[in-house]
Amino acid sequence: MHGTIAVTDYGWYEFLLHRELQEVNFWTPSDRRAFHAPEFSPFLFKLKAPQNAICGFGYFTRWSSLPDWLAWDCFEEGNGCGSLTEMRERIGAIRRRIHYVQEGPLTNIGCILLIQPTFFERDSWIPQPRDWHPRTVTNKGYDLSTGEGHRIWQACLERTAGQSAVNSTTLSVHESISRYGAPRPVAPRLGQGTFRIAVTEAYQRACAVTDEHSLPALEAAHIRSFAQEGPHEIRNGLLVRADLHRLFDQGYLTVTPDHRLEVSRRLRDDYHNGRSYYPLHGQALRLPASVEERPALEFIQWHNEHVFQG
Repeated sequence: MHGTIAVTDYGWYEFLLHRELQEVNFWTPSDRRAFHAPEFSPFLFKLKAPQNAICGFGYFTRWSSLPDWLAWDCFEEGNGCGSLTEMRERIGAIRRRIHYVQEGPLTNIGCILLIQPTFFERDSWIPQPRDWHPRTVTNKGYDLSTGEGHRIWQACLERTAGQSAVNSTTLSVHESISRYGAPRPVAPRLGQGTFRIAVTEAYQRACAVTDEHSLPALEAAHIRSFAQEGPHEIRNGLLVRADLHRLFDQGYLTVTPDHRLEVSRRLRDDYHNGRSYYPLHGQALRLPASVEERPALEFIQWHNEHVFQG
């Protein structure tokens, strides 16, 4: 099994140590180097010298290049900072230290999005890999089934053996933990922030209805609302303009099973208006390229039956 060991800052670890979060953003001050790893593979946090220890881990979901404000909107304290201002100050300090040259007025940061983060107290830290070179500051892949990777991953599992390995909302990930009995599922769940980024990228950062590309104007809408047991899954999401999101949630818009927009006549009846929305009635949605990321019929039918004011 593949995993990644990544160098992190002590301040990021210390800030997140006692916070109970479903997801965190392991960000870098530059998006020039994308990160790739198997989806839901273990991602281990290694403190730099003088600590030189593994202080926790999470499960990798995706890498994304994001403006800092969007990273903050999605993950807030999961960025390891108390505010967007503090986060920007930290990004700036690192960029100055590494002599980073900014390209253009807006420069994105690299975001490694992780779910189910676990942080160890100091007395539970795990010694770093014996083969880790002192000058290595970049992420390094390890085979977790053999050698140093195996030693460290087994130590991580020992420290979390008493925790529940299954969450109520699941994505299919299975991890054999033979040391502690029969294989059992480890089921990472997407959080709200990861859902938002996943939907945003599935729709190529453009509104499914209007093709608007301005990120501040776009929102990831749940088709079946999270409050009504709708999951944080791409198939339960639409990327739309903020005004369309509001109308969708209030039942003035819906999506038909053949992926067309339907505008309720109640919009005119209730507000004596809607002139800018009725021309969109019947319009085919701009869907993700991957069929597996397109809206699922079960969620569309739920919205048609329980939310839409036809």
